[in-house]
Amino acid sequence: MKRLAVTALIVAISCTMGASVWAQQTARATGALLRGLDKVSGQTTDMVLGVGDSTRYGRLEVRLGECRFPAGAPSSDAFAQMTITDTLQNVTLFSGWMIASSPALSALDDPRYDVWVISCQS
Repeated sequence: MKRLAVTALIVAISCTMGASVWAQQTARATGALLRGLDKVSGQTTDMVLGVGDSTRYGRLEVRLGECRFPAGAPSSDAFAQMTITDTLQNVTLFSGWMIASSPALSALDDPRYDVWVISCQS
């Protein structure tokens, strides 16, 4: 039992330390470049949004909450916190973080539209 408690404590400390290192290695951007795909027409649309701004894309409202990138390599990856709402049904379709290098990891689930992050913009 004691061994289990010590192991749990080590894991908790490692996670906390990892989170603080992660926060120190990222920088915040003032905006993001997003790309949308209309699956019906096949047309893509680029959207530049500032943090806190929103835009309409078809029936969707896309809102950017935050964009972060690795401090040592600004063009290497982007992490964007977004909320995407279907304005016709008044339903939130996506709320969370999208990662530019892994768009399928946390993706919008909509039969007509795809939206993903390309890069952070300063």
